[in-house]
Amino acid sequence: MRRYSLAVLAASATLLPGAATAQASLDGRVGKLESEMHAVQRKVFPGGANQTVQPDIAPPSATGDPSIGTPASSPVADLTARVGSLEQQMATVTGQAEQNQYKLRLMQEQFDAYKRTTDARFATLATGAPTGAPAATAGGGDDALPTRMPPAKATRGGGNTGGSTRSGAARDSGPAKATRDPEHADAVAAVEKPATGDATEDAYLYGYRLWQAKLYPEAETQLKKVVADYPRSRRASYAQNLLGRSYLDEGKPSLASMAFYDNYKKMPDGERAPESLLYLGQSLTKLDKPADACKVYSELTDVYGGKISAGMKADVAKGRAAAKCQ
Repeated sequence: MRRYSLAVLAASATLLPGAATAQASLDGRVGKLESEMHAVQRKVFPGGANQTVQPDIAPPSATGDPSIGTPASSPVADLTARVGSLEQQMATVTGQAEQNQYKLRLMQEQFDAYKRTTDARFATLATGAPTGAPAATAGGGDDALPTRMPPAKATRGGGNTGGSTRSGAARDSGPAKATRDPEHADAVAAVEKPATGDATEDAYLYGYRLWQAKLYPEAETQLKKVVADYPRSRRASYAQNLLGRSYLDEGKPSLASMAFYDNYKKMPDGERAPESLLYLGQSLTKLDKPADACKVYSELTDVYGGKISAGMKADVAKGRAAAKCQ
């Protein structure tokens, strides 16, 4: 009997160092996993410490008679369960982080594509696309204005001398021309500036009077100022539409089409948005784009058919006839 007891003690003394080593190894793994888990949770849930991922493995609830004692599990088994729970949490959080990164990458790619398309469209409208570039439809939305539009040709009207180019017209218009041409300066000075006490109304009426006097460069400068200074005023739609008409009267249908389209696109509820679509169709007809003009007239009828007057409906019919719409 004594020899048996000594054998048990010797076996226990042999096993204890191995168990202690295993427990120390698990303690190191658990500490490392817990620190990594906290770092991941801070990265994924920066808004608060309580937004943690609950473990899928939870310790079983105690059952049975509480008066009857149950043997405690070994430290190695407890650490093994903790390690398994932490590894499951790490896998879940890693998957969520990868999904979020994928969604962000998709959003960035879509935004970049939209920015490239928008920049190209504005560049084309400003400078004119090369021959053979496809034209967009005018069925609505961003494609209501063709993406290929030739640059405006030199004209002899609107203050330009015979045979002058666009750059020459720019040099011979506005304050520079007024300085060299006393008659032009007198004509500008003769336009009375309204003084009703309403700054928005006065600014628009002054641009309108300049347009009536056929002082187109000065009128365009004034009307642009009205739109920039009072974008939320009802007169902004009036000024943007009249800006397009000034370009059209000056013989610049390309610039006119862009002004009319901007009024419809940016202020579709403005009081002069229907008129801008009507004049946009006329501008496209002058630019030898009858198919696009027909689509613009259809857009006008579809969007504002119940609001436009009988006179405008007659003008639409004339425009469709001029563009030979089907």
